[in-house]
Formats: sequence, C-alpha cells, structure tokens
Amino acid sequence: MSVWAKVPMGPPDPILGLTAAFNEDQNPKKALFGVGAYRDGNNKPHVLQCVRSAEQAIVEAKMNKEYLGIVGFPEFVQLAVKLMLGPDALKAGNVAAVQTLSGTGGCRLAGDFYARFLGKGTPFYLPNPSWANHKNIFTDAGLTVKQYRYWEPRTCGLDLDGMLADIAAMEDGSAILLHACAHNPTGVDPTIEQWGQISDALAKRNVRILFDAAYQGFASGDPERDAAAARLFLARGHQFALVQSFAKNFGLYGERVGALSMVCADADEAKRVDSQLKILIRPLYSNPPVHGARIVAKILSDPALTAQWREECKAMANRIIAMRTALRSALEATGSPKPWNHVTEQIGMFCYSGLTAEQVDALRTKYSIYITKDGRISMAGVTSANVEYLAQGIHEVTK
Repeated sequence: MSVWAKVPMGPPDPILGLTAAFNEDQNPKKALFGVGAYRDGNNKPHVLQCVRSAEQAIVEAKMNKEYLGIVGFPEFVQLAVKLMLGPDALKAGNVAAVQTLSGTGGCRLAGDFYARFLGKGTPFYLPNPSWANHKNIFTDAGLTVKQYRYWEPRTCGLDLDGMLADIAAMEDGSAILLHACAHNPTGVDPTIEQWGQISDALAKRNVRILFDAAYQGFASGDPERDAAAARLFLARGHQFALVQSFAKNFGLYGERVGALSMVCADADEAKRVDSQLKILIRPLYSNPPVHGARIVAKILSDPALTAQWREECKAMANRIIAMRTALRSALEATGSPKPWNHVTEQIGMFCYSGLTAEQVDALRTKYSIYITKDGRISMAGVTSANVEYLAQGIHEVTK
C-alpha cells in the first residue's frame, strides 16, 4: 500500500476551479466571469504602462537579486503605508509594517499574529458574504470564523442595522474583518457616514479590527477616495491592522506584492509588534520576493510614474463602470421584469447578481457562462462583445 493511500481527493477551489471547467468546455460561445483579474476591452490580460516603464528602469539599473530582509523592501513598505493611511501616517512611529505575499499572505500573517497573541480559537468575524478564501485563511490560522450581517438580499444593498447589531453582540476580545473598499463579492460599500456609524459601534467594543484593502484606486478610480474608511478610523484613534494587495491596482497578479501594517498605541508597542511579525515570517517564508516590490516602489517614488499610475487606475475603473452600465442596459433590453439597478449601484470588480445557485448552474450547463456559485460576476471579463450574450443568459435563467 502506498504511504499516501488514505489521502482523500480534495474539492476543486470554488473560484480557480471554475477556470479549469471553462477550459474544458467545447462551446464556442463559452464565457468566463469568475476570476478577479482585470481584462482589457478585448478580454486580454493587461499590463500597465507605468509598470513597463518601472521594469525598464529596474533592468537598466542592473540591480542584484540578493535576499530582502525579513520585513521586505523598506522603501516599498513605507510607500505602501502612506498610500493607504496618508503621507503623515509614519511620523509618530506607531505603525509596524512588513511586506507580504500579496493580500492572501498578508491576511494569513495577520491571522497567525491574532492566533498567537489573542489566542487560538479567538472568534474572527467576516462579513456575510466575504471573499471565499477568507474563511480558509483564518480557519487554518487557528481562529474560529464567524459571520456578521452585511448583505441585504431584498434591497441588494448594505444591511447596516444588522451589521451594527452584530458588532454590539460580538464577544469581548474577538476580531472583525472589514473590506476597505470595493467589497468582494457584493460591490456594496458603506457610505462615509455609515463608516462613521461603524466606527462608533466598534469604539464601544473590545474588538480587534482588520482592514483588507485589495482594490485601492481600482474601486472608484481615485486612490484617496478608496482610502477614506481606513483614514477615518485612523483619525478617530482606532488601532487596527491593514492588509494591502497590489495585484489589482498595479496589475501585478503574479508578483505577489502586499503589505501588512499594524497601527499601535505608541512607537514602543510598534517595535514589539514588528519583532513578533519577524518571528512569524521567518519560518513561514523567510523573506518576500523583490521584483514586484521594486516595481511598486519605483512607481510611487517617481512623480511622473505615480501620475501615470493614477490615470491608468482611473481608466481601468472607468471601463468597469462602463461595462456595468452596458450590462444593466442589456438586461433591461431583454424585457426582464426584475430590477437591475444594483448592477450600476455596486462598485469595484464584481457584480453580486442576486442569482441563486440553481440559476448559476443553469447558466453554466445551458449557455456555458461561468460565474461563481454565489452569483458573483467578475465585471473585468465583461466586454462589448459578450455583454449581450451574458444578459440574455441571465434573463433566460431568471424569468
């Protein structure tokens, strides 16, 4: 008998497994709207011009490929914190920050830190729904994953009252994850006034806060606007952790560029937290990769490249917004009696369609249209060439 004979077959990843099924589909009309990666108007992967320019400058500088330190590329880490929390965020010295393996690695490192210093089994609250991988990340880190109300199916909007009630009922010493902008998968974000109410509710509780920021600049097209929630919490004196991914907003999906920052009470506490993050990182992956961090640092330290990045972010966001408008118009043109206003009211890469699991299955089997089981449509995959086919398929399975 083989040593591994008792290892069972695991289920396919709910998102990445969708791509595998799509690739095996022989229907010439097949369309994939699953994975969260930006595509241009021809449904092709897109590399930002500012990234090309930064890479060229890095090549010409003939940099070495030596190991980074445990915390990563220092210039990148500092620029990442300032991008989200503002130019003065590091002046007090109370922020501990490290480079991570994109957002997934940042979330896992935060989860490991919480498990070690809040305790294994600490309740960790995710919005219902949340990015599918969040549950796996924090469960594997040793936390007890629970949910708080977020999505209101009747209105296809935010259940603020339910969210605030659930915050008030959370266990003392628990932790909560908040999506900083472009909530995944719903695309429904609180207004700045609602963020104020959420801040007030959390200020009354002994609940640790973790912001996950995967879409800064990509959500609205304005990096400052997309940072508003985190900056509000900072201004109000909250201590929180912040995970940043540079996959979407810089198009660096395969480079795995991210950061984890922890806002502490003072500089001494930040130094202690920093020391413990290093202790967690060393046996996990030792140190992060250098190339992607150099790209982001080059762009954010060069005013011309920064301006170009902002313009390219805006262009990507605007294409997504235009495709939302096109999808809503195409759905309404089918004669569907259902309201589709939520398609254009949501923000960011994803549209939370409201389709049931059965309707999603019907889309796949009858029309070879692939979206995730929860009805999430990646708007990045919607183009002028496929939007009407998508709309017609949705109409047929929902009428």
